[in-house]
Amino acid sequence: MPVYVDNFMKPYMGMLMNHMIADTEEELHEMVDKIKVNRKHYQGDHYDICASKRMLALENGAVPITTRELARMAINRRRGLPLHTPRNCR
Repeated sequence: MPVYVDNFMKPYMGMLMNHMIADTEEELHEMVDKIKVNRKHYQGDHYDICASKRMLALENGAVPITTRELARMAINRRRGLPLHTPRNCR
């Protein structure tokens, strides 16, 4: 199953930040290890990553999604439901 990164681009401390989520924690942690993000940035169900790390994630197979799609997927997870693909979350 893929890892997803949104297009949030919120300014934070001179960087533009995005969110990254995956179907499983294992997949998510594998990706942050590949793109060299410290696991201390884990937010319980996603990572906040800067734009340059987003690009690395995309280069390593992450799927680009909108912030709205990611939010829907996170709601599904919190309800104990499968994330579903972004297109099925609307």
